[in-house]
Amino acid sequence: MLPKSESLYVEFKSDQNGQKNGLPDIDLIETVVGFSNTSGGKIYLGVEDDGTPTGIHNNHRDFEKILPLVANKTVPPVSVTVELLKENHIDIVCITVPKSNAIISTTSGKVLRRVLKVDGTPETVPMYPFQYSTRLSDLGRYDLTAEPIGSASLNDLDSYEFQRMRRIIRTFRGEDSLLDLSDEELAQALRLTVKADDRLVPTVAGLLILGREDKIIEHLPTAKASFQVLEGSNVRLNEWFSKPLLALFELFENYLKPWNTEREMDYGLIRIPIPAFDHRAFREALINAFAHRDYSVLRNIRLLIDDDGLSITSPGGFIEGVSQDNLLTVAPHGRNPALSDALKRIGLAERTGRGIDRIFEGSIVYGRPLPDYSESTSSYVQVFIPRAEPDLPFVKMLADVRNRDGKELPISSLMILSTLRTERRCDIHRLSERSMLSENKCKAVVERLVESGLVEGHGNNRGRTYMLSSKVYHGSQKSIDYVRQNGINSVKHPELVLQLAKQQGEVSRDDVCKLLGVTGPQAYRILKTLSGQRKLTLQGQGRNAKYVLGEEISKR
Repeated sequence: MLPKSESLYVEFKSDQNGQKNGLPDIDLIETVVGFSNTSGGKIYLGVEDDGTPTGIHNNHRDFEKILPLVANKTVPPVSVTVELLKENHIDIVCITVPKSNAIISTTSGKVLRRVLKVDGTPETVPMYPFQYSTRLSDLGRYDLTAEPIGSASLNDLDSYEFQRMRRIIRTFRGEDSLLDLSDEELAQALRLTVKADDRLVPTVAGLLILGREDKIIEHLPTAKASFQVLEGSNVRLNEWFSKPLLALFELFENYLKPWNTEREMDYGLIRIPIPAFDHRAFREALINAFAHRDYSVLRNIRLLIDDDGLSITSPGGFIEGVSQDNLLTVAPHGRNPALSDALKRIGLAERTGRGIDRIFEGSIVYGRPLPDYSESTSSYVQVFIPRAEPDLPFVKMLADVRNRDGKELPISSLMILSTLRTERRCDIHRLSERSMLSENKCKAVVERLVESGLVEGHGNNRGRTYMLSSKVYHGSQKSIDYVRQNGINSVKHPELVLQLAKQQGEVSRDDVCKLLGVTGPQAYRILKTLSGQRKLTLQGQGRNAKYVLGEEISKR
């Protein structure tokens, strides 16, 4: 089907109006190059900008000639696929352009990319040389932080930062063997310095981690960060920095403390502190922002605390293969491998590359809303950690599990428990969608939670649903929540279905789904039960099946 409008992945090209020989070849080739250098997409030849199909020109009737045309006019050659479509009996050609793992140009040397304008409509614009490194790093084919800075020297590194690094290695249990090395050997072992022109010079990662502040400003003007605090519309703090990263991490953690208030929860004979923002999650989010930012972009990392929560914004969009929908399941990989590797080896970054798990865990363990990445764009990644009251019964349940098993629950289990905490009752499809797990893995995890007594399952096969067990609500004012959720199917649902049937004369399975917010199989079972009790009578079959009030109910 023809899309309704143009987008980053869809382009309409007129092939008739005002064009003697149809769409010029150069226009088609430049659009292909733009798609290749972005995310791929489809070109619909013979369609006006407003989506009206007007047909292809006679010159493009032999549409298979488009294949060699594109291959011969692009460098490296782009292999597109072409098919003829009919829209309202009008012939149009759909050209599917793949995303390239290299930078593509026209044979005349023109390099382009696709962007969205302010009004949301797409356009093809030039890609400038300074943007090449961003494109290649997004594709995992270039690491800016591993590059030597030829104009810098070892004198640009700060001896105090070497001392700070050694202290961090001891405190955060980095690689102990690094402590036996001299400063020069330590920098080489972490790839913070490399040989260039027969001398040791700092890499971008080396200057970021160990550089003197004035030299960072001189050689890496993009490496800036800000810490801001707003109370209502009042600015309480607004500081900008170009410090080396290790110093900046410690500074930001100290800046957070006055604004990260704590409360305590009684748990047996001890008290569990509950901060507004989890310390470990904050550190991981902060390190992620610096480790994966695009250092070729002249934009600062911004940390903002306001009445709603904490936001950390990092220049550069999600790298190739990563999106907000697969953060917890995608294989770990980053934009700046040299910088990330150094931070892991000294103990700051999560060595498994799963620091994102800790960011989510920091909200879940206190029964709070999940971190939100929905405001991220192709230009930056933003994580928002909401400010919210903790769910104390949920916190106590997880504390009981830790004491019983002697270990933390994995992130997959925590995501499922968090989903059930907020949505009360879910089927496998919904759990899979919210937890970012495949349905098969989700089913295996949730059934283990059922066996452990943390989750209760209701029904069988496709109609099976899940809810948190009574352990979460036991001894709290939320006991009524459990009773309501546990008994709603057997008591309230049939009454509501009968009431709807009486009001509109009949009821269908879709009506029941909309009324109760249940799945199709669940709605079918409710209707089948009422039919078996002769409270409803089935009329029709398949999609036309309707249920009307049975004789017993009609006589009342």
